[in-house]
This record gives sequence, C-alpha cells and structure tokens, in this order.
Amino acid sequence: MTELGEQTLAKMLDGLPPEGLALIDGGSRWAYADLAAASRRVACGLVEAGVEAGDRVAIWLPNIPEWLVVYFACARVGAVAVALNTRFRSAEVEDIVGRSGCRVLVLWPGFKDIDFSGILAGVDADALKSVERVIVCRQDADAPSPLPGRPVHHYGTLDAAPPLQSERGGPDSPCTIFTTSGTTSAPKFVLHKQSVIVHHAREVVRGHGYDRPDAVLLQILPFCGAFGHAQAMAALAGARPLVLQTVFNAAEAMELGRSHRVTHFNCSDEMIARMLDADDTPRPLPDIHFVGCARFGGISGLGARAEERGVPLRGLFGMSECQALYALQPDGDPEERLLPGGLPVSPDGRVRAVDAGSGHTLPDGEIGALELTGPSLMMGYYGNEAATAEAITGDGYFRTGDLGYTTADGGFVFTGRAGDVLRLGGFLVAPAELEKYIQRHPAVRACAVVSGGGAHAGRAVAFVTTEPGMHTDESQLAAFCAEGLARFKVPARFHLLDELPTVPSPNGAKVRRNLLREWAESWS
Repeated sequence: MTELGEQTLAKMLDGLPPEGLALIDGGSRWAYADLAAASRRVACGLVEAGVEAGDRVAIWLPNIPEWLVVYFACARVGAVAVALNTRFRSAEVEDIVGRSGCRVLVLWPGFKDIDFSGILAGVDADALKSVERVIVCRQDADAPSPLPGRPVHHYGTLDAAPPLQSERGGPDSPCTIFTTSGTTSAPKFVLHKQSVIVHHAREVVRGHGYDRPDAVLLQILPFCGAFGHAQAMAALAGARPLVLQTVFNAAEAMELGRSHRVTHFNCSDEMIARMLDADDTPRPLPDIHFVGCARFGGISGLGARAEERGVPLRGLFGMSECQALYALQPDGDPEERLLPGGLPVSPDGRVRAVDAGSGHTLPDGEIGALELTGPSLMMGYYGNEAATAEAITGDGYFRTGDLGYTTADGGFVFTGRAGDVLRLGGFLVAPAELEKYIQRHPAVRACAVVSGGGAHAGRAVAFVTTEPGMHTDESQLAAFCAEGLARFKVPARFHLLDELPTVPSPNGAKVRRNLLREWAESWS
C-alpha cells in the first residue's frame, strides 16, 4: 500500500505555480498565489475569531472562490470543514449542524438563487447551540446576523487579517466531513484526513488525464459533495484551470464549456442529459476529451446520444466513504463504458464481490456484495464508532452496501444497492437488468423497477417516463418485455409518470426507490 507521507492541503496549494491560473469565476481570474494568500489571511481571521484545531466549521456556500478559501483556511488551522449541501432546508441544516457540533457557520445570506436566510429562519436556534458565531460572505457590513443571538463576522474582515505564519494542521488532521444521502436513515458524517484528500486528488489527476497540458475543467457539481469536491481538489492538484458555475444551469454550462475550451468535467446522467437538451449545436463542446458520468436516473440511450454529439461519456464509481472518482470505466463502446464502476484510479485500490451469507469472495462475473479498499478510504463516521465498525471489515475493506461483480482486468461493475435487489420466481434479480431492457423500448426515457407488494408480491413493478412526444401504455410495455425476458422477470405493472421521484444530493438527484416501493404496494 502506498504511504501517504507528509501531504497536507496547505502544502499542496502552496506548492502550485504561483502565477498559474487556478479559478475562472465569471469575469474574475484567480492565480494559485491569490488562492493561497487568501487562505492564509482567512486562516488568521478564523484563529482571531476563536477557531481552534479540531473545531467544526460548516461551509454552506455555492460554488464561489470563498468556498475554497475557507476550506483551505480551515485546513491551515487544523479545523474540520463540514460541507453543507446548498439544497438542504431547515430540518436538514438543523440536524447536521447541530449533531456535528459546528462552532462556526459560513454562508452567503444575500445569494439570489438560494434563500439561505429564509431557510435559516426556520431552524430551531436551540438546536444550533454549538454555533458560536456566523461568518457571512458578500454582505453589507451593517447587515444583521442571520442567526439571532450569534455574533456575525464578515468575510472581508477575515480576509483583511495578516497571513497565518505557521500551519496548524498536519497530514493526519481530520479536515473534511461529507454527509451521506440519508435516504433510508439519518445522514452519517464521513470524516477524511488531509493526506488522504491530497493523495486521492493526485491519483485522480493521473487516472482522469487532468495532467494533459491543455486540460481545463468545468465545475458544475457543488463543492459540498464528495463528487464535486474530488474534481475540484484534483484540478488544483494538477494545476489546471477550474471554471466555476455558481449553481448548475444546463444552457449556461454548455456556454461555459464552449467559451473556455473545457476538456473535462464530471456530472450525473441527469445533468448531461439536460445539457444536451439545452443546446442543439451538433458538437456543443468541441474541445471535450471526456465527461465522467454517474448514473443515478437510468436514462436510456444516453451514451450513444452523447457520442453522436461529440461528448464521450465514461462511467464512474465513488461514494463519500471512499471519495468520489474512486473508479473510472476504460474507453470502449459508448453504452458499455457508461456502466457505473470501472477500474480503481489508485494502483492500490482493490474491489471484491462477496457472498452475503458466507462472506467468501466470488469469482469474476458473479454478482455479490461489493467491498473495496484503497488509500482514499475515510477515517470513519464522525461520532459513530458503531457504524464505523459495522462498515469496515477486519482486513480493511469497506462494505459499500452495493451489489456488483468484478471483471478480469481488476475492475468491477455496480448493479444496484443491496436493498434494491429483487427476488422474483425464487431468483435474485438486479433492478438494473430489467431497467436496461425496458429502456430499449423507443418510447421509454427513464425507468426504475422495484419489488411489488400486496397482490403483486414476488413480482416486479416498473415506473416509466416517456420520451417527449412519444406514447406507450402498460399493455405495450408488458408485451415488449415478454418478448425478451423470462416470464418471471416481466413486471406485473407498469406505471407511467411525468418524472421519477428523486431526492437531491450534492452528487446528483437519486431515484427515491423507497417511495416507489410504497407506491407499488399501495397501487397494487
């Protein structure tokens, strides 16, 4: 296993070419020296505000340079940045900031696209008793504190402090908390240390080709999620320009990609589908090398459609616990290379599929519970030793909760969440198998398959959205499935929806399969 060494976030940033272009934020340009100097000043400002090593600082900002400045400032101080999803609302902010014990909350109250102040007004102030002060960005000096009773510090004041002279964070210092999606339980707090963040960033640079001399990256994923964070850290580690989009807008993203000659970015399948819909140019991104794409929505024909427009997509795999961009599919057939999974970007990354009952490792091609290891693994779940012990095996593998199979080249393919597997006709069937087949129907845009209930117990139930201007019905879809699937795999019902229900996450919208299971039972 590779030794992580003495790598810290501050050393990584300070070692970049001072005059190199780091960030493009609208009309402003940031050199690496600008970012490093600002982080030293804000670090000193945090210390003057009472922040100490180990303190949690919640960063609740969109994709603006201040997010990165505060993040690196926290690393210099040895504080832990709690990455708050900008889509969170009152109950989620109350829970996460409160349970993680944040002493400081950083936000932009006046941001026009997200009503941070209004959301915060709905939070029970007593639940945030650990928060001692609020830092506001881009706000008038006389504006009141968005959290009554807490002193407010203005970002500009922190940025006017003298630079911090000595780094207080080390390679083993905890530095980042990501929150899990919490679709089935309360979000867990995934804790990473500095050396792991830096090491993974450098491996992503090599694995994704960000070391190309012409590489320019587009940041449409939010910094607050493991997915967007990993890309941003890799862009910095590779000393490549990062074009920021404050919040995602499909048409604007295409224009940014075109005007700045972007070569790489990462996104969800839903995001790239919206981008392709928003721009009818035959080749909308003429400089693109490839787009890393996480499949959350199961949109049919996306790989081929993007390929026709000159936008090669490659499937990814990652999660907060192992950092996003853990694996990348090699080049190949447009649809095959879009499968979630791939080869670990780290030469020390290892993945196995195990039998859920015996724990024995399964041969290549046989679906089992995916477990993985490598230098990008988390320190653990902050404040939850029991969950950490349950998640990590005795030999250091992380139990992902996913199903999949390994391939002979050392890679793997994700087939679904363990809790989503279907038991049909006495056999275990991955929903993705049925979804992939149903999406071959020309009228189907997206599909999700769950287990039925009531009269349809032991059968599959499909939820389908259709392509614009196209029509199908339940009988047509059933007949289509009967032509190519074993009888026990043909869904008992097909429900046509305008949209699949999703839950927002910083890494992309995820289909709410628990809700679909409830619908399948109540609509049986």
